[in-house]
Amino acid sequence: MVTELLMQWGPGGPGHGGHGGGPFWIFGVVWMVLIASLIGTVIYALLRKTRRPSATESARTILAERYARGELSGEEYRERLGELR
Repeated sequence: MVTELLMQWGPGGPGHGGHGGGPFWIFGVVWMVLIASLIGTVIYALLRKTRRPSATESARTILAERYARGELSGEEYRERLGELR
């Protein structure tokens, strides 16, 4: 039984021109998953980097800048911020 398994899965066993084979195909699958993950991460990062802020985000930024410069009181800032929600 053990010798049959060794012959089937070990080096020099049947298949793959006598170069082994066996469960080592799983390393190819793992590499494909790793490469696909890497490509997906790069694409996600590029899309995230080129994303433009929405009109509401831009308005909140401008509002915060005006409040920081003192052009708006705290009450005006909160009132206008509430209107953006």
